[in-house]
Amino acid sequence: MKTVLFVCTGNTCRSPMAEALFRHRIGSDMPWDAKSAGVFADNGAPASPNSIAALRELGIDLTDHRSQPVTAELINEADLIITMSESHADHVLNWFPEVGNKVCLINAFGTSKVPADVSDPFGGSLNTYKRTRDEIDRALSDLILFIRSELK
Repeated sequence: MKTVLFVCTGNTCRSPMAEALFRHRIGSDMPWDAKSAGVFADNGAPASPNSIAALRELGIDLTDHRSQPVTAELINEADLIITMSESHADHVLNWFPEVGNKVCLINAFGTSKVPADVSDPFGGSLNTYKRTRDEIDRALSDLILFIRSELK
């Protein structure tokens, strides 16, 4: 089993949505698990109410999520570290420079391969969270295709 670690700031919005969407979308033939963490996360905070609501629309339950900070253990367990922004990648690489070959921006897998940050919905309306959810979901399509092509 391989592990992808999704990283954002507080681990209450973007990275938990990415983790849950990834788990929801991968097939049983893919030997991958997903985790998430934040570069400035507290331990044990729930996902934001709008993250929960945005995923509930897709039949995904995020109510049991609890935030956690990026740790050496999580970094070492991860086969792939996917960040929501360049600044998250910078933090991970500053703290763990030896994992540079495992760190990628979530939007770096598309056909255009134009690195772009996923917008932070924190404090925004439910519609803002839905737009972020959809942005993450589109990026995950390309990530999953990349992982599938690497398995062949």
